Amino acid sequence: MAESAQVLLSGFADESANRKTVVEQFAAFAALGLQYYSIRFIDVGAGVKNVMKLTPEEIQQVRQQQQEYGLSVSSIGSPIGKVKLQDIDDGTSNVFIPFKKYLAEDVRRACQVAHAFQTRLIRGFSFYPPKSSDPRQYLPQAVDQLGQIADLCQKEEVIFGLEVEANLVGQNGHLLAEIHRQLRHPALVLVFDAANILCQGYTPAETFEQYQAMKPGIGWIHVKDYRYRPQAAKGGHVDEEALKHFVPVHLGDCGYDRILRDFADTIPSLQKKLKRRGVPGVFLELEPHLKGGGQFGGFSGPDGMGVALRSLCRVLDYVGVAYHLRDFDDIRTARGF
Repeated sequence: MAESAQVLLSGFADESANRKTVVEQFAAFAALGLQYYSIRFIDVGAGVKNVMKLTPEEIQQVRQQQQEYGLSVSSIGSPIGKVKLQDIDDGTSNVFIPFKKYLAEDVRRACQVAHAFQTRLIRGFSFYPPKSSDPRQYLPQAVDQLGQIADLCQKEEVIFGLEVEANLVGQNGHLLAEIHRQLRHPALVLVFDAANILCQGYTPAETFEQYQAMKPGIGWIHVKDYRYRPQAAKGGHVDEEALKHFVPVHLGDCGYDRILRDFADTIPSLQKKLKRRGVPGVFLELEPHLKGGGQFGGFSGPDGMGVALRSLCRVLDYVGVAYHLRDFDDIRTARGF
């Protein structure tokens, strides 16, 4: 393990807020000692909106509050890629948007939002194939569309992070690694999330194997844990709204201690690579879902987020990966002492 391995801690701030207001989110994260957050859903006073829907005035309000609480955005928690590849009624509520329109409007908007929040990272997904179909059939179309997204991100000087998640073309680590292998694009990285694999019925050993397949392309990691429940058909359609076995990272079966111990050797070189692209370091983003999860988000509450952070720190201490939380010196610096 590399002695200099150090990560930056972040999380989806909306998970920490009972009503997703900007003050609730920022107060919780600042109190926990976090300096970074991923922005997804937020209420600036006109109701809860996805970050993609914020007006310029609302973005300015968020940024002013950010400064007050000493926070910075690690990534944009966009829903890019959570649309259908084919205009087929498959019994789901997923929408289809013609790709040229999607690229010109939605993807470009995500890039604009990233610039507005001064982050280089946009989280996204690999598109929905028709329900219960073999996702491998749709790899060529997904690769083509994701390549065009990566091209636009490259022009906009941002990085698109492709998250592994159930029901998508890249629903497991092997499929996502294959997308990355075919594209080999400098503006495309992978976002590993062990619980998103384990919840599909893969065993802990299979989850680690899929992490290893993704490892060469990983740009950052999402941290949530799950208790293993066998499924008859691994990789079959998952009712994401019914998932309810999320737990703090030291209590589940994902094996984050093994994953992070292995990942530690990669951190120094990945950090250098990311810093050359304007990213401050290697992020671990908490998305714990301790009080519930679903297709477009989850909830932990301020208490749950605190439990999740302490659990992650326990694992990082155990495997010897360094991290930083705010301390008195940070407060003194912020106050100009």
